[in-house]
Amino acid sequence: MDSNNSFIFEFVLSNYGTDHIFTIFYVLNLIFGSIAFKLGFARQLPLLKTIFVYIMLAVGTYVLTIFSIFGLPITASLIIISIVLGIYRLRLHQERKRKQHTQ
Repeated sequence: MDSNNSFIFEFVLSNYGTDHIFTIFYVLNLIFGSIAFKLGFARQLPLLKTIFVYIMLAVGTYVLTIFSIFGLPITASLIIISIVLGIYRLRLHQERKRKQHTQ
């Protein structure tokens, strides 16, 4: 694992060691995956469907965490996705507010 390209992997490895690396990456991936889902999904789902989606997200995050352990920039990608979607939603909100004030 000398030649990985994930700065987050290097940061976690150098600061926390290998003892809880899987748990750290799982929690980070789950948090940023949930943020990306919440910001990226336009419609409000019914409660049971939302619960099902989050359960499947938790299962899928397990696989993503394995890729993160191998040094792939999965967590960094989720962070970037969350930032881009956050900026998009903020701009969309500002545009809707501006249109509402001009009417």
